[in-house]
Amino acid sequence: MSASVVVIGAGVSGLSTAVCLAEAGMDVRVDTDRPSGVTTSAAAGAMWDPYLAEPSDLVERWGRETLSVLTELSGRADTGVRLVEGTQESRVPCDMPTWGSLVGARLCPPDDLRPGYVTGWRYRAPLVDMRRYLQYLERRLVRAGGSIRRHRYGTLDEALHEAPVVVNCSGAEARFLADDPSVKAVRGQLVVVENPGIRSFFCDDTPGAEELTYIYPHPDVLVLGGTSDPDNWELVPDETAAREIIRRCAAIEPSIAGARVVEQRVGLRPVRKPVRLTEERRGNTLLVHNYGHGGAGVTLSWGCAREIVERVRGATGHRAPTA
Repeated sequence: MSASVVVIGAGVSGLSTAVCLAEAGMDVRVDTDRPSGVTTSAAAGAMWDPYLAEPSDLVERWGRETLSVLTELSGRADTGVRLVEGTQESRVPCDMPTWGSLVGARLCPPDDLRPGYVTGWRYRAPLVDMRRYLQYLERRLVRAGGSIRRHRYGTLDEALHEAPVVVNCSGAEARFLADDPSVKAVRGQLVVVENPGIRSFFCDDTPGAEELTYIYPHPDVLVLGGTSDPDNWELVPDETAAREIIRRCAAIEPSIAGARVVEQRVGLRPVRKPVRLTEERRGNTLLVHNYGHGGAGVTLSWGCAREIVERVRGATGHRAPTA
């Protein structure tokens, strides 16, 4: 099962990159040590939101491009992407995020704010059912002629003989696979409960808040968050943290208090300052890195993937086949 491009990792960055490369006419294989449904991406709250990612100018560009793609995909039932309206609110005065204009954010009138909050903004943005979305990306990759192989690499050097181009989308594992100590794991835990009828999202955006609080509504369930624990690699859910998440969210939406818990999810956000999107030559192999997206893997996915296509084309001279 040879390929001209091997992408390492089947999270949202890896699959988006593989789809873009395959649709550009390249022979692509994704190598992954785990199914997409158990990656960090599958555990994500997955609201479009540039969280824990730098540098700001590139994040804005990649995020804008991804927003456009996700908005387009929201019109298709099989993608798991929906446009949802809601609010981000703060308990202290603060400015609207710089990306607010991209989603048409507008200041909330005082009577639109939750008790205890002094400012906020309302907007509509993509919310993603990640397991459905990752399955959609896999189907799209296969339709474009790509393939997926279960395989684990101990080092990047092991992959260099696999294809002329190797793209490293290994997330937090890049700390070890790419020997990059600047990659930090920031553990995130969330709780999924039955939806008692909530249709709008809510996110606490208080600067410097010690805890994350967000409510992301899907038709049948709510995704409740969350935690942000630096340098914590533990993937087993913490029951105390889960109870605290439910308590905080129920203080915002009391109907959550009695909702049945469906599952808990844990993922490791791959934080790096800055995001690494670079290429290098290792012998005859072009090695491209695409990791360190923090809590913004979904938010930056298509922008980064499309840039990788252009970088690979520029380095290899590949051109898409003409019709």
